[in-house]
Parts: sequence; structure tokens; C-alpha cells
Amino acid sequence: MDNFRFLVVDDSEFARRNMKNILTAVGGEAAGFATNGREAIDQYMKLRPDVVFMDITMPEMEGVEAVQTIMDRDASAKIVMVSSNGYQELIKEALDSGAKHFLTKPVEPTQVASVVHFVLGDG
Repeated sequence: MDNFRFLVVDDSEFARRNMKNILTAVGGEAAGFATNGREAIDQYMKLRPDVVFMDITMPEMEGVEAVQTIMDRDASAKIVMVSSNGYQELIKEALDSGAKHFLTKPVEPTQVASVVHFVLGDG
């Protein structure tokens, strides 16, 4: 897979670091990080990454609301939701809002790689 730039949005530093390590291992380059939905919108508009990995439950602004806002501003945005089990309704809402795919925590590197291929149209 060609290099791609990613934005990781999660209020957990551990989760951000873990996702960064996995994405870097599959050929990605960190464009930036955010800890809530508001930061995600700002970072997305400023950095224009190829793909965003967005946690669903965060302080200040939830992931679903951030997805809606980003999609309103850039309909071509490629956003993958990342969530713990038990948030099926929110995942569905995010996908309805324009998210392209979702991953369940804890994320598996092989699963992340195949979702990146799918979302970026390489697979």
C-alpha cells in the first residue's frame, strides 16, 4: 500500500499511540492527533489526512457529531469509527452520517490493515 496520511482521534493516549503504531506498520504516516471531536474537526480541516480513525465516545464532542460536521464540510472524507463493544447503535449512526467503516477495540493489526485497504480503495 502506498503511503497514506492519517489522523487518530481518541481521548485515550494509550489508544492513540497503539493506533499510530499499527498504522505506521502498515505504511501510514501520522498527520496528526486529536483528543475529542472538536479537535478532530480542526485537525481534519487543517491537515486534510487521507483517513481518520475516530473514537466514538469522547469528552466535549462525540465522534458521531464530529463525523457529521466533517462530512458536511468535506463529503470525500474517509473516516473509520473505532469503538468498544456495545455501541452498535452509535456505529450505525456514524455509518449513516458518512463514516466508511468501523473497528472494534481492541483493534487487531491485520484488521486495521484490511480496513485501510478497503477505505482507501486499494483492496
